[in-house]
Parts: sequence; C-alpha cells; structure tokens
Amino acid sequence: MTRVLIVDDSALMRRLISGVLKDAGFEVATARNGLEGVQQLTEWRPDVVTLDINMPEMDGLTALSLIMQARPTPVVMVSSLTEQGAQATFEALALGAVDYIAKPSGTISLSVEDIATQLIDKVRAAARARLPRRTPGERLPASTAAAPRVRNPAPAPAARPTSRPVPANVAGRPDGLVLIGVSTGGPRALEDILPALPADFPWPVLVAQHMPGNFTDTFARRMDALCALTVRECNATVPLEPGHVYIGQGGTDMVVVERLGRLAAQPRPENPRHPWHPSVDVLVDSALGLMPAERMVGVLLTGMGNDGATAMTQLKQRGGRTIAESEASAVVFGMPHELIELGGATLVLDCGAIARQLATWTRRPVAA
Repeated sequence: MTRVLIVDDSALMRRLISGVLKDAGFEVATARNGLEGVQQLTEWRPDVVTLDINMPEMDGLTALSLIMQARPTPVVMVSSLTEQGAQATFEALALGAVDYIAKPSGTISLSVEDIATQLIDKVRAAARARLPRRTPGERLPASTAAAPRVRNPAPAPAARPTSRPVPANVAGRPDGLVLIGVSTGGPRALEDILPALPADFPWPVLVAQHMPGNFTDTFARRMDALCALTVRECNATVPLEPGHVYIGQGGTDMVVVERLGRLAAQPRPENPRHPWHPSVDVLVDSALGLMPAERMVGVLLTGMGNDGATAMTQLKQRGGRTIAESEASAVVFGMPHELIELGGATLVLDCGAIARQLATWTRRPVAA
C-alpha cells in the first residue's frame, strides 16, 4: 500500500485530503508543518509527500529542500492560485518537487471534491515518478545556466545575448513549427530544453503544457527570463515568429490558425472531448491542417495519460518527425510511452539531448 504523508498547517485540509486519499486506498499520516514533516520523513518513511507552501515554523520550500537532502521522496506541492503561489510552485519544482495541485478556494469542504480525482491521479503518478538526478538543493538544471538572458531587477529592459536577429518571413509563414506537449514534470523538462536553443532558432515553438490558467503567465515570464528565445503566454491571437516560444494559456486550448495570410497561435475554449488542457492533440491537429507535416517536429515529453500520442503519430505518418522523451529522463513516462507504443516516435531521446536534435533538424547549432 502506498504511504502518503500530508503536511499542512490547516487541520481541515489535513482531514479532507486524508479522507480523499484513504478512500482511494492509500495509507496516510499527517504533519502540521514542515518541521514535523521532515521528522516524520525518516520515522514513517512515506512513498509520497503532499506539502503545503505557506506554514508556520518551517515553510514548504524549506521543508522540500531538507526532504531532498535527507531522503529524496516524490513531493506534490499544494499551492494557492495566486501569482505568489505560482512563483513559489515553480521554485518548488526547480528544487525537485514532482508535481503540484491547486489548493481549493472558497468553501474548502465543498471545493476539495472538485480536485479529488486530480489529487488521487497526481499522488499515484508521483509514487511511480523518477526523481531528478541533481545536487540536493540545486534550483535549476545545469543546462539552464548555459546561455540565459540576463535580467535586471530594475524596470528597464535588459539586453539579450548578442546574436544574429531572425529576419521576418517574407511569405508570412515560418519555415516550420516545433510542437511540444508535456504534463507532469514539464516545467523542469522545458528548463532543460528551451534555454539551450539560440535566439536565432529559425522555427516558432509552441508548447501545450498541462497547467492551470493562473499559472501559465507566471511560467512564461519565468522561462522568458531563462531563455535566449522570446517566451510569451498565448493569451490572444498572435502571429508566429521565428525565435519565439508560445506557451498555451491554461484554461484554454492553443491552436494554429491563418489570419491575413499569416500563421498565428490562438487560444480557444477547452474542447470537452479532451480531458487535458491545453490539449496537445488539439494543438497538433490544428497545425496539421495548415502546415505540411514534413515541415513540423513534434516533441512529447514527461506526463501521465496519452495526450498528444495520437496526433503526433499522425504527424509522423504524414512525413513529419517526432521525438519521445526516454524513460530514463521522464519524470512520468506515460505520454511519451504512448507515442512509442503507437509507433509514432521518430527518435527516443533523453531530455538533455532534445535541444541538440531540434537544432540539427532545423540546421542551427545549440547554445554552448
């Protein structure tokens, strides 16, 4: 039986989360703050920890850092849906947390029922997750430090690294598209890939990362600070340009459309036929309707479920190229495994090798 330690300073949250997980067949213990949680880590030896961020005596980020040093254990963060909560969540993912779940708002006793299925799925996935191989307490993968665009805390914009500017496409269409789908473990995987691409990367990159709407803007701004590429959330119709990364807005599906002879990314209401959003399948299907498959690359990264596997298999069958993240590097091998099983993977690569392959296929060197 999977053992789950719930660390939360709210007695009501501990009771409600415990009830959901016990009913699903988990063995549960609780702690009132990060200090108690770290103590129980070695005494009770849980398989998974759910960890609140804001707690007295010891906050969740401090506790997470100690957990990863004392006894590395899959951790699911419980985060508020505020911008501050989102920033803390991405810091937790950089420290080694596997996943996160949004804390219920409003009447907690009623709202927790809305996240019960998601909570159970995420805890089950965390129990099977592969923890990152990195120095305890390290906040960013080594590749992230390769060529970040330095930002200043002052309001004035900081200079980008010197590089050849990407010329606008005179025909109104990019030479090709890179389509990335990712879920659980995605922020960490994307931090391995996107910062390694140079500012003059010739194809637009579109990312469908399963994430709540309150988080994607913060995530896009975080990635923009780390990357030589320009990274933005797709919260309106925007023309696709080389050297740019478009993060699908949470709570929508991102699609490729044609406007005035140019290709653009556009958010649309979630398609109820698809269980995960922003949907990878919806993104790839929309691109296949407007761009020749041989001018596209699909990349399916870590995540539970099968979103993107069917559409990327069609992409490969129609002449495109695809990459599935390997089991060795994926936090959760669900989505890339489904692509491999369908015969839709041109290559299976560790996360750290994907940027170099993208550069090879688009005839550009990666950042040193």
